[in-house]
Amino acid sequence: MKILLAVDGSECSDAAVAEVVRRPWPEGTEVKVISVVEPPPLMAMPDTWGPPTDYYDALEKSALGLATSSIDKALETLRSRMGRQTPITSETLRGLPKESIVAEAEKWGADLIVVGSHGYKGLTRLWLGSVSHAVATHAKCSVEIVRGKGA
Repeated sequence: MKILLAVDGSECSDAAVAEVVRRPWPEGTEVKVISVVEPPPLMAMPDTWGPPTDYYDALEKSALGLATSSIDKALETLRSRMGRQTPITSETLRGLPKESIVAEAEKWGADLIVVGSHGYKGLTRLWLGSVSHAVATHAKCSVEIVRGKGA
């Protein structure tokens, strides 16, 4: 079984990691941990003002640091609890999480995608969208959505 685990450093993704290590998986199971770095938002502004020249580089560097630390934290938990017999790999992707998670699952041949859910409702969900909902409705494999305690 090939499990794609998407993490973002939140309490909800920690719950998804905990759910993966909690279960007994069949022999031959592989886990791939991914985190997606979103492109920085473009700002509309008048010609008389603009952000510093390294503004977008700083945003991307910060996002990449968060993705790397999220993956490292998940890998530490997975390797300590699942042992060496389970192959565990990782990758940082760039793009929109909704699209990148589904695309990576198809490319890698995942049997299951595990994601956390923040549990947003109402206008917050409308503004931010729901990555877990988009993944569940567009993935060609099974999807498990894990809710954190705060969701």
